[in-house]
Amino acid sequence: MPDRGIVLGPNRYGKAEVRVVKVTRDTDRHEIEDLSVTSQLHGDFAAAHLSGDNSHVIPTDTQKNTIFAFARDGVGSPEAFLLRLADHFTSSFAWVDGGRWEAESYAWQRIVSHGAPHDHAFVRTGQGTRTAVVVADGDARHVIAGLKELTVLKTTQSGFEGFPRDRYTTLQETTDRILATDVAARWRYVGTDVDYNAVYENVRALLLEAFTEQYSAALQTTLFDMGRRVLERHPEIAEIRFSMPNKHHFVVDLAPFGLDNPNEVFYAADRPYGLIEATVTRDGLAPAPAAWEGIAGFC
Repeated sequence: MPDRGIVLGPNRYGKAEVRVVKVTRDTDRHEIEDLSVTSQLHGDFAAAHLSGDNSHVIPTDTQKNTIFAFARDGVGSPEAFLLRLADHFTSSFAWVDGGRWEAESYAWQRIVSHGAPHDHAFVRTGQGTRTAVVVADGDARHVIAGLKELTVLKTTQSGFEGFPRDRYTTLQETTDRILATDVAARWRYVGTDVDYNAVYENVRALLLEAFTEQYSAALQTTLFDMGRRVLERHPEIAEIRFSMPNKHHFVVDLAPFGLDNPNEVFYAADRPYGLIEATVTRDGLAPAPAAWEGIAGFC
């Protein structure tokens, strides 16, 4: 066989999970922004891999320090903050032609003390984590917002029946079950002229709203309803992708103890679990594979 040689393939590098907390103290009533930011650059870094020449390698420590320095002026929204970082690195270093910047945003709410929200004391909220990704490729910018670990459950108006059966099928059909999942969703924007904070809050509310409505014949049905609701209300969103486990709740057989169980006592199983992943998109929309590169768990 001919020797095809060994060459360097696609690569990127940077600093991962930089925890930055920004407190705004303009008045006695403080504001807090709490993020974990990852910065990764791609461009002309071949010499570092092939000959140990670091003349193009912007230290990952420099990337970390840039994140802290940019936070001095405030965050605003995770998406806008990442766009600032992307513009900085691609304009400041001629050999950096793009990159990938990712953030998780952790929400805090004011502690209510003596009946009023406190000016400078907070408690972490536990209803999901906000996510954001910015991918820069030359002058192009892809912005993907999202959330994860948004745990939801409804105690009725869900079933699962009509599925095929074979010799290995033991699951019984039902028209009344608990439906529970941890919603992980990411949506891609068209352009960058977006009020990211306002849209995020509304998308989150729409996802929760759609989960409550309609009888769910399967988690797949509910997933599509949630995605369709978002796209119908937000033309600035091109597509939305989901990864949602089916958090099974099984009715416990209490007959051995002489008790009935009218769908009231359940065993919550954490493994194994069903895993449903899907994209809800607009018909005829051109794909943007570069935007989704490196985002695992979303088909």
